[in-house]
Amino acid sequence: MFHLGIRIQNTMFSSRTFRKQASLPYSLSLQVTVEAVIGGSVLLPCSSVKHDLELKDINVHWRHTNGKIVHDIVQGEDSVAEQDPEYKNRVKTFPEEYQRGNFSLKLNNLQDTDAGEFKCLITPSDEQKTVQMIIKGV
Repeated sequence: MFHLGIRIQNTMFSSRTFRKQASLPYSLSLQVTVEAVIGGSVLLPCSSVKHDLELKDINVHWRHTNGKIVHDIVQGEDSVAEQDPEYKNRVKTFPEEYQRGNFSLKLNNLQDTDAGEFKCLITPSDEQKTVQMIIKGV
């Protein structure tokens, strides 16, 4: 199951457009919720809206609850040097998609400890995506 929630803070709607209130800052935060089962696999989506960056200039950092390092993409290349042992040999990425701005990953052999929040931070564009994973028993 896949849910997409949009949370908009400090904004008001007018004629189907977003307008900033007074001088308050606004933010658009997307949170995706995915449900999976123990032992299964799940795709954690993450894509950049900025396509004008060189792949060699892009870094992507996937983090789980409490900052555990799930996977890094450094200068357009996969890096598992600092990956938390909990995720070793369980993460699959799609390098052929990086040029299109797609940095999603597949997490295999799901465990109950995988439940929680995953964050995907893309630099230098400072984009952040959040995926909430719910694990259900078999």
